[in-house]
Amino acid sequence: MDKLMARLEHCYQLAETRFNRRFPRPRVDIDLRGQRAGVAYLGRNLLRFNGQMYRDHSEDFLQQTVPHEVAHLLADQLFGARIRPHGPEWQSIMTGLFQLPAQRCHDYPVKRRGTRYYYRCGCPAEVHFTPQRHAWVQRGRQYQCRRCGHLLHFTGQQAFHS
Repeated sequence: MDKLMARLEHCYQLAETRFNRRFPRPRVDIDLRGQRAGVAYLGRNLLRFNGQMYRDHSEDFLQQTVPHEVAHLLADQLFGARIRPHGPEWQSIMTGLFQLPAQRCHDYPVKRRGTRYYYRCGCPAEVHFTPQRHAWVQRGRQYQCRRCGHLLHFTGQQAFHS
């Protein structure tokens, strides 16, 4: 965490020198899971990072991911909330300030694990739902098959995969 915070501070010092103004430091959490390496919450001045990806790819993560997320906060504070997330303002911070490629996505391998929930309609093949989609069904959301148009119903079966 110390190296991550040092990299974050370095990014902010570059920005403060370039733009001749102070930027408030964000709160940082390393509690993100799943497929995303990092997320910037603009209105809350919060950065969340994926701890597993940081541990597995620390050098690239420090070099690319930390500045990527900082650039989102800086772009919001410099240009306002109406800009596109990876638009020209963000890109100019990545390439002009940080001297890094303005890549939208990381290419870290993602380990997908979880549960699949099996649903059926009028078609012979089952449809697999993620835990999130299954939870939405449990709360009343309905889904239709794209082929036959019938409602999809939970079979009661689930499987764990890695």
